[in-house]
Amino acid sequence: MKPRDGIAVVVAALLSTLLLSGPWADRLGGLSIDTLHWLRGQVLAPAVRPEIPLNIIAIDEATYRTPPFRDTPRVMWTQEIARVLNALGQADAKVIGLDLIFPTSVEKYLRGFDRAFLLALRGLARDNRVVLAMVQHSDAPIRPHPGQSFAVGHGRNIRIVNLLEDPDGIIRRVPLSFAVTGGNGETRRQTAFAAEIASRLAGAEATISDSGVLLLNGAPVPGSGGNALDLNFDTAADALTMYSFADLHACAEAERADFFRSQFAGKAVLLGLVLDVEDRKLTSARLTTENLLRATAPRCTDQPAVQAPATRDSLPGVFIHAAAIANILRGDALVVPSRGATAAVTLLITLAAAALAMLLSAPRGGGLLVASLLIWGVVCVVAFRAVLVLPMLQAAISAGLGFALIQGYRFTVADKDKRFLRRAFAFYLAPAVIDRLVEADRPPMLGGETREVSILFSDLASFTSISESLTPEALVDLLNTYLTAMTDIVEAHGGFVDKYIGDAIVAVFGAPLDDPAHAQQAVEAALDCRARLRDLRGQLSLPDNRELAARIGVNTGPTLVGNIGSQRRFNYTVIGDTVNLAARLEGANKAYATDILITAETAAACGPDIALREIDQVRVVGRAEPVAIFEPLDRAANIDAATRARLDRFAQALADLRSRLFEEAAAEFGDLADTGDQIAASLARRATALAAAPPGPDWDGVTDLEEK
Repeated sequence: MKPRDGIAVVVAALLSTLLLSGPWADRLGGLSIDTLHWLRGQVLAPAVRPEIPLNIIAIDEATYRTPPFRDTPRVMWTQEIARVLNALGQADAKVIGLDLIFPTSVEKYLRGFDRAFLLALRGLARDNRVVLAMVQHSDAPIRPHPGQSFAVGHGRNIRIVNLLEDPDGIIRRVPLSFAVTGGNGETRRQTAFAAEIASRLAGAEATISDSGVLLLNGAPVPGSGGNALDLNFDTAADALTMYSFADLHACAEAERADFFRSQFAGKAVLLGLVLDVEDRKLTSARLTTENLLRATAPRCTDQPAVQAPATRDSLPGVFIHAAAIANILRGDALVVPSRGATAAVTLLITLAAAALAMLLSAPRGGGLLVASLLIWGVVCVVAFRAVLVLPMLQAAISAGLGFALIQGYRFTVADKDKRFLRRAFAFYLAPAVIDRLVEADRPPMLGGETREVSILFSDLASFTSISESLTPEALVDLLNTYLTAMTDIVEAHGGFVDKYIGDAIVAVFGAPLDDPAHAQQAVEAALDCRARLRDLRGQLSLPDNRELAARIGVNTGPTLVGNIGSQRRFNYTVIGDTVNLAARLEGANKAYATDILITAETAAACGPDIALREIDQVRVVGRAEPVAIFEPLDRAANIDAATRARLDRFAQALADLRSRLFEEAAAEFGDLADTGDQIAASLARRATALAAAPPGPDWDGVTDLEEK
């Protein structure tokens, strides 16, 4: 990666992170928490959490339909509520919170009507076992009726139930304390409703530190800070235990003290509205509320069961306070990192995404990015189960934005020169050469290197006579079809076509990219070219008396490879004796009636995967040293036992010929010629001639080829 590109990656990551990490992106952070609540329930099995002794008594739809509550204003339910409160007190409930405010009373119209209610409150307050709710407003707070306040000892047992809404109207946190002004004008900090009930249930003193952390007996509560608690809703099916008030009222009238003691002894109890329309709030559990809304508990009587509200994305306020109490006592409130920490995590992920965009192609980089973000989502869900909130959506969107920015940068700046190189040299250089130039990000220059390669030289047999019988247009179509088919095979085997010389093809294997198997690839390409040419004969318009056949020579050895030419015009090509010998082998096919001939060097480099037979030792034009030549028949896996037996007989006959056993060689080659082996027939004729006129003692068995 160039320094310029590295700077672009950093800038794109910083811009993307800035867009997704400022205060303007807080709504996205809240949505991330909401999504994590839902994903945790969908992906992971419910966590095993310590049981909190907390029950909810719901003034639900069934209560409103049941006498004596039906058609009666709620302000006149105080006697029934008193009966249930007394039963709870006698059952040794540890603390009772009324998330229900009666700001008015019918006492002035019906003297003594609230007496039982006030006495119940007074009895519970004497043992510090009751907390009433009030709502703080900017103009005038909503407080319990003065008689109720007096009964519970005024502010000592009254707490504020206000909740905190994020800018999108969703409740994800609850306050831990409020500033309260007493009658003497002195302002002091007082714990909120949920914090107060949690402290009484735990039997611990609750205080708020200067930094807003909730302390129970001096120990900080995890997840608290800034005078707020980030809610971690338990959305498992058994997360809440909820009783219908109508059922418990009937239970109290039936004097079922045993039921109350079995269900509420030593526990905190919250009494609140659980209705379909009243006192409902959107929370961070809004995507997964069904289990919470259907929470039920054992029933005492045959009163109608708890009526589950219609499944909605909102929760009753009493559920929110219950979640806060559970979080405080379990210590499993969410831990939301600071804005700086969130930005740092987002930046790291965005940097990785931008680097992917710079280093990989768009499809590969995009696929890897999607896979990485899926893994990131799993990491976030697992961390969320451990109460740590990671910026799942912020980081994912920032990573996608950074990836897109770098793709745009590559298209307009970084890859502009590379596209120019590909367009400029696509028709003149091999694809592998162009890939290497693009990777190096520099134009081609003069220069070369000596390296071992395999050269394939191919030429059409009798092409001159074929071309004389075709029109120019038909000849061009034939050549284009033939050369395209052969070139595709060469490139499929990792080679490239150096040049076309009329109908001849010069192909190189093992350059410019290293390929340890270049010799085998060249021979397999030759075999596939021969097979493809047989298929092409039916597609080409040739005279009836003409067949298209090619002769191929393959040689392996050290060759000069590189950009060779003038300063203004050059080619990536190969030069050397290895190339010349491959061309001579192509011509040697005419002497042996073969299609493909390769040298001993190529045969040795191929290994056992190619079935070969040695044919002869020849001395080609322009070369004094003899060369052993081999014919590749097919891939070794395709050779049957009968063919292998014929190859063994051919090798024995050739050994007899070189051992001057001419008559035996002539007989063996003759038998093989009867099976249609043209090479055996040629060698049989030679052995017969040598038997008739034996050569002198200096005969070396080498055949001199007079034609190129």
